[in-house]
Amino acid sequence: MSDKGTPNTLNKVSIRPGVSVLSVLRHLNYKPWFALAEFVDNAVQSFVQHRDALEALQGKDFKVEVRINVESTKPGRISIKDNAGGIAQADFPRAFRPAAVPTDTTGLSEFGMGMKSAACWFSPRWHVRTKALGEDVERTVRFDVDQIVHDQLEELEISPTPADTNLHFTEVVLEDLHHVPVKRSITKIKEHLTDIYRVFIRDGLLELYFNDELLTYAEPSVLTAPYVRDKGGEPQTWRKDIHFDFGEGLSVTGFAALRDPGNFARCGFALFRRGRLIQGSGDEGYRPQLIYGQPGSFRSLRLFGELHLEGFEVSHTKDGFRWDENELPFLELLKEHIDSDDLPLLRQADGYRALASRNERKEAAQKAVDRTTEAMAEGLPSTLPVVADEPPEETPTAALSKQTILAQRELTINFRGQQWLIKVELTDEPAESQWLTISDQAGADGAPNIIEIRVALAHPFMVSFAQTDPDDVEALLRVAAGLALAEKLARLAGQKYTGTIRRNLNDILREALSQP
Repeated sequence: MSDKGTPNTLNKVSIRPGVSVLSVLRHLNYKPWFALAEFVDNAVQSFVQHRDALEALQGKDFKVEVRINVESTKPGRISIKDNAGGIAQADFPRAFRPAAVPTDTTGLSEFGMGMKSAACWFSPRWHVRTKALGEDVERTVRFDVDQIVHDQLEELEISPTPADTNLHFTEVVLEDLHHVPVKRSITKIKEHLTDIYRVFIRDGLLELYFNDELLTYAEPSVLTAPYVRDKGGEPQTWRKDIHFDFGEGLSVTGFAALRDPGNFARCGFALFRRGRLIQGSGDEGYRPQLIYGQPGSFRSLRLFGELHLEGFEVSHTKDGFRWDENELPFLELLKEHIDSDDLPLLRQADGYRALASRNERKEAAQKAVDRTTEAMAEGLPSTLPVVADEPPEETPTAALSKQTILAQRELTINFRGQQWLIKVELTDEPAESQWLTISDQAGADGAPNIIEIRVALAHPFMVSFAQTDPDDVEALLRVAAGLALAEKLARLAGQKYTGTIRRNLNDILREALSQP
């Protein structure tokens, strides 16, 4: 790997076809954790490629260390630095040219787009500073996408600096960010990155830092309990190994298990290839309906696992598998394995019930309180003065306007000798600005009073917190129904402007409390 030339051996690097490709990369459908993962992939792959030389220099206990630092204050800045083998002079022509496929495509770097696409998605201006092990030059390459496009540049200058041959690192710095990670998204990024690299972290090969915090993966606890159809049976550990072969180089290994305690957000399968998670990180576990049934099922509360897929293709952003015609056979085999009679995980998940411990409920409660108060602190100072100055409002007495209805139902009750016809609706009207809308229509000539209760599922609050999980939707619908009926009772008690509280609630939810 020795660089026997002078520091000026390589002065420029080609980026062809840079102009046509770099300018559109910011529009890729990346999620920030998968974009950041591209840089970590390069570091891990560099470590694997140069492991013998790195361990000869640093010792057998050497680990690759990646440090991601994010400055969220606009315009934003991200730096990613690793202590792997660096980018050698011989690799520069490939490393900086979009779609230049590496000679070895069996590792984590296989498409020749990762660093370029992720950097341009995050930033219009970025640079790479690298020092390859065994070479005596540190090199810096700077990308200004607007200038590259405007001037139709096909080569970029390399800034060389003499350096110790034993140094080895790469640092990528992204500036003036298109996508600035903020507090809540940073929490998710850390969760997803920990999941994506859990195998390398678990095996002691990688130390991954985010804003100087070492990311560690906590193994979920596995349920130990008797089989629900054998109450007097011995407790079993509800975890089983998975292995099946499709032929033609396609195979799956790993495990499936049931969590204890259950956790809707953290259940689902994590799908890996080459030790790196591709699909199912964080709260986005792979939960196919064929195995999990409907959202909110008891299987969705407990069933999880890790599956390592070999021979399957992935998307160029490495955030999903390209199944072709293989997903259905894969799921059918997986279901057969995880619910076989020797340890029927699905049947156990369907039938097992347990109350979460007080500590678990306390932890969930504290997270909910923390997140809610953070949202209030951010949104209420600008929202409350506007809401407070609005005039009082009465409950509408005319029928609600027609909207696109997703679900509806009516019931009739008798309250103190008067019939109430209560209509409950969930709508999907994108233009609806109110989370909860009601009307209170007096019945004429002995006809029942009509109370309409409508909740907008397309409202930003519902989009953030309750869309497809029926338990989440039901909980908020019950709260809405309670508010609507409380408003009706207040009117009967002679209270004026009973619609003011609901109107204020709608405004506060929309303006201050809808961001996750």
